Amino acid sequence: MNITAGIYKGRKIIAPPENITRPTLSKTRMGVFNSLFSIVGDFEGKSFLDLFGGSGIMGLEALSRGFKEVQVCEINRISAEIIKKNYKSLNLKPNLFLGDSIKFIKNNEMIYDVVYIDPPYESGIYEEIIPLVKCKIIIAEHDKNTNLGKYNIIKQKNYGGKFVTFINGENLI
Repeated sequence: MNITAGIYKGRKIIAPPENITRPTLSKTRMGVFNSLFSIVGDFEGKSFLDLFGGSGIMGLEALSRGFKEVQVCEINRISAEIIKKNYKSLNLKPNLFLGDSIKFIKNNEMIYDVVYIDPPYESGIYEEIIPLVKCKIIIAEHDKNTNLGKYNIIKQKNYGGKFVTFINGENLI
């Protein structure tokens, strides 16, 4: 995998084994950040939380594109070690929480500009975690069968059966 834009564009990132994660493809990542830019404008000075880090690619894309603060949450130790290696390869130190995303979000008072949610699709976590998130924009990556609940949807895109939904999170703060 390669970072798709920004100061780290083209840099290679390693991914955990596919039985652990489902990496977000470069076309989808580009679409996510292009759509996000059209919604919020400049990323400078903004904060980004990736609640299900995997390889850390979404947080690295955010840093590469100008987000000031990026935090990553990951429960799997193998994935967490890969996130550390990927950040180190760019001479960065990850702001990484190793543990359960729901526990993390329940105990975290920070209000983020953007929160990216991409858990295992059939996990049922979406309905539980979205109401807990404190942010301006929630981005949920999901399949067609996922019930996100009734929220103010700003935009939704389909990337070959993988959906990315942008939710106004300000009314949840």
